[in-house]
Amino acid sequence: MEVLGIDVGFGFSKATNGRESLVFKSVLGDATDIQFREAMLQNAESDDEHLQVEIDGKSYFVGELAERQSNVRFFTLDQAQFVGKFAKVLALAATAKLVKGFVPVNLVTGLPIGYYNKHKAELSKLLAGEHQVALIDNAGKRLEKSIKVDKVRVIPQPFGSLFNLMLNDLGELGDKRLLKDKIGIIDIGFRTSDYTVSDKMRYSERGSRTTDSGIARAFNVIATKLRENSGVNIELYRLYDAVDRGQVKIRGKVYDIQGLTEQVFGQLASTIANEVDRLWVDDWDIDYMVITGGGGAVLNKYLKPLLHGEILVTNPDLDMRLYNVHGYYKFGQHLWARGNTPPQTAAVPERP
Repeated sequence: MEVLGIDVGFGFSKATNGRESLVFKSVLGDATDIQFREAMLQNAESDDEHLQVEIDGKSYFVGELAERQSNVRFFTLDQAQFVGKFAKVLALAATAKLVKGFVPVNLVTGLPIGYYNKHKAELSKLLAGEHQVALIDNAGKRLEKSIKVDKVRVIPQPFGSLFNLMLNDLGELGDKRLLKDKIGIIDIGFRTSDYTVSDKMRYSERGSRTTDSGIARAFNVIATKLRENSGVNIELYRLYDAVDRGQVKIRGKVYDIQGLTEQVFGQLASTIANEVDRLWVDDWDIDYMVITGGGGAVLNKYLKPLLHGEILVTNPDLDMRLYNVHGYYKFGQHLWARGNTPPQTAAVPERP
């Protein structure tokens, strides 16, 4: 039995089996017949960048491969469409890359708090059961896999980061101090920001909410300004590298976006800090706050000075995008690998 943590996000999909991790853009594309598959130069493309998967008889290019090769690409910021049309393909692509065929799989995944009740049953149903999947490598060779997902546990997304802090890789309690503390989690993703409070491992409905203050809000402003200046409509998922570099070349002309990026990130951080203040106005006794998520990594330096409270220091060597998915994996270990059912807590609510 293989335990997986899978975090299918609007911006990136992440997965881990505890030994290796996988991160790719949540972009799908129609698979096309590539006439010339050899790399032009040695090591020009690693096999990790080539993610082609066939599910239910349909072949997809996924992530960077879709962005580079597909004429028709699919990307959405709509939650219902994402669960219904994207989540299964992205999750099974990650699963096929990380597990061997014919090995039963138990997996933990998450949903934003605001969409948890509405979509958790649908997501579980989509992922559970037997799936026939084929991986096609960059040489065109097919690898058929039969994936049997025995158990699926869907939890509110930010709890992945909490479990990552509390549990070790065996799924055992590591930092018992956190069991007694009141912790506020700020999970900034691409489409949404999730806020939740764990008070001695009791979930706080009052302190939990999903908002639209994800990093895509800032990317939208940058894309709009670039469209006004260049006449080109740039897809949001193609802005990551440009934002990192502080500039983008469009039709031969270089556009400096460093100042604009600093401005919009600062404004978004201010919005998130204000949301925290309003949401946790009665939770003045929070012991620590945790900033997590891929957007948290980007906004960390802007957001920390605006928050009123102690920020829990996390592992600087671990990519913030992976905090949740590592927590999902550890929680899966806690659930299944030790053969025990975890203590009854309100931190993973089974709300009606």
